[in-house]
Amino acid sequence: MAKYTRGTVTAFAPFDARADAEALRKAMKGLGTDEETVLTILTTRNNAQRQEIASAFKTLFGRDLVDDLKSELTGKFETLMVSLMRPAYIFDAHALKHAIKGAGTNEKVLTEILASRTPAEVQNIKQVYQQEYEADLEDKITGETSGHFQRLLVVLLQANRDPDTGVDEALVEQDAQVLFRAGELKWGTDEEKFITILGTRSVSHLRRVFDKYMTISGFQIEETIDRETSGDLEKLLLAVVKCIRSVPAYFAETLYYSMKGAGTDDDTLIRVMVSRSEIDLLDIRQEFRKNFAKSLYQTIQKDTSGDYRKALLLLCGGDDD
Repeated sequence: MAKYTRGTVTAFAPFDARADAEALRKAMKGLGTDEETVLTILTTRNNAQRQEIASAFKTLFGRDLVDDLKSELTGKFETLMVSLMRPAYIFDAHALKHAIKGAGTNEKVLTEILASRTPAEVQNIKQVYQQEYEADLEDKITGETSGHFQRLLVVLLQANRDPDTGVDEALVEQDAQVLFRAGELKWGTDEEKFITILGTRSVSHLRRVFDKYMTISGFQIEETIDRETSGDLEKLLLAVVKCIRSVPAYFAETLYYSMKGAGTDDDTLIRVMVSRSEIDLLDIRQEFRKNFAKSLYQTIQKDTSGDYRKALLLLCGGDDD
């Protein structure tokens, strides 16, 4: 796994798991809960440290920290604290399991995770899914999806994207021409060509293909996808293209739209803030500021309230205005 260093949450020092466990127990014991203590401890320790706190909590009190959080907290604040406690290695597998369980499939979650994770991360998600849920992730996803959307998800699940070695300009030219002929020049669209090229070529190769495509067609590849495809496939193709261009920019946009307009998509806001907090949230903040002319911090501040807001702002880690 790549060593990520652009997160807002890093290991807390000096760290004392027992002292934190005692402080949390005191905060939740008896009548009422001291939410401030809970959110301050959990947002300022990294995931590995939170696991140590949970283990110390059980050792000292014979109680399950996550169960206590669930019984003492409510609403979005509870969801956020419980998400922070989920071991990092299982986070994505858990999100996917819940996206394909019960009535209706949450295509948004499938799209976000499978478009943005590296091949190594996808391999890891599949293994964890198998171990934790004794089920094959690909089978589960194919059982709940269909059409070209399903095909592209399966391609991404193979985690066989070409490695980033030197770019072959002749192949760049060829891929750009193939995409042009499969979309803009064709009556109807040959989706399969888009799926194969966008799902399997290396990141550096595709960045060159997008530039070449613009030169050949006069369009950004996103404009063509927007015109030539629709529904879940369109959203997934666009997410793949955006992540090829820049994963932090993709997440900045995801966060922006989770808070734009009436109502907030709290599930997305929580999922992205928690899952990227130790990876690239600093880069996401930078992209957010650059692309939306305001800071992520101020957007969260305007859009949320209470302890939920306090915790999200601590995860955000600072204002960029």
